[in-house]
Amino acid sequence: MLKFILFRLLQAIPTLIGVTFLSFVIIKLAPGDYLDQLKLNPQISPETIERLKELYGLDKPLIVQYFYWLKNALLFDLGYSFQYHAPVIDLILERIPNTLLLSVSSALFAWILAIPLGTLAAFKENGVLDKLIQAFSYTFFSIPSFFLAFILLFFASKTGVLPIGGVHSPEFEKLSFTEKIIDILKHLLVPSLALGLVSLAALTRLVRSAVLEVLHSPMITMLKAKGVKSITLFRHVLKNAMNPFTTLLGYEIANLISGAALIEIIVGWPGMGMLMLNAVLSQDLFLVMGGLYIGTIMLIVGNLIADLLLAYIDPRVREKAFGKS
Repeated sequence: MLKFILFRLLQAIPTLIGVTFLSFVIIKLAPGDYLDQLKLNPQISPETIERLKELYGLDKPLIVQYFYWLKNALLFDLGYSFQYHAPVIDLILERIPNTLLLSVSSALFAWILAIPLGTLAAFKENGVLDKLIQAFSYTFFSIPSFFLAFILLFFASKTGVLPIGGVHSPEFEKLSFTEKIIDILKHLLVPSLALGLVSLAALTRLVRSAVLEVLHSPMITMLKAKGVKSITLFRHVLKNAMNPFTTLLGYEIANLISGAALIEIIVGWPGMGMLMLNAVLSQDLFLVMGGLYIGTIMLIVGNLIADLLLAYIDPRVREKAFGKS
């Protein structure tokens, strides 16, 4: 397993370099930058702007700038934000817990419900319960998460049942520990439902398809013929259905993280999404690159977790990775 992890980490290095290099080139090719905006300020002299370019290496060729940034990024020195006047790593560390809280809570909500719902629908194929679960899946799968966020925001604003915007209430510090947890959960409900319901709908359909494929396989027919008990049959079905489903975990984490950025902007959740939007609008080079760098690492880690789970479930995956028969 250790060799398998090292093999996957080595594969991730070209991905990380490729994503960051392409992003760096695209940002640099865009017209203007943050320092160009400073030129409009009559209180800032051209000499000061030139010194800033020299200080941050922005006067060097593009490829030199990238490798200078990459060398520092590998040590998690992500530069200085021109807009916020603070180190990029400090800004990201301040916001990333909120993004992780939203993404992880949405993922847990979707996965915990998708497995039983999809399995139940498959075992009750073409029954009333199966049709109800499929109707639920098709309904929420057809609604974009951002549109669902608007609907939930409208409901929250009209009813006043749930708070809108932010991670917690203004009087958060005065609350007891239990009240603080409840307050955060209330603020988390709207964005996590907007992300989680759409993800749940897609995952439920995938689980149902995977379980049905196993149920209709010759292996299950043989087990039924041998008179295997229902609980043993269920374990065999679930274990074999988990392989294709586990493979999708990495992609699902990627979708949740990218989807979380848009939801954060819509509902006013102070995470990486809002930070990156402001960075792009102000052309804050180092903040944009720092956010992309950390986001790429998170996606690589998510896919690695999916690979490890799949390799743990099915040893053939490890053998295939090293070319073994």
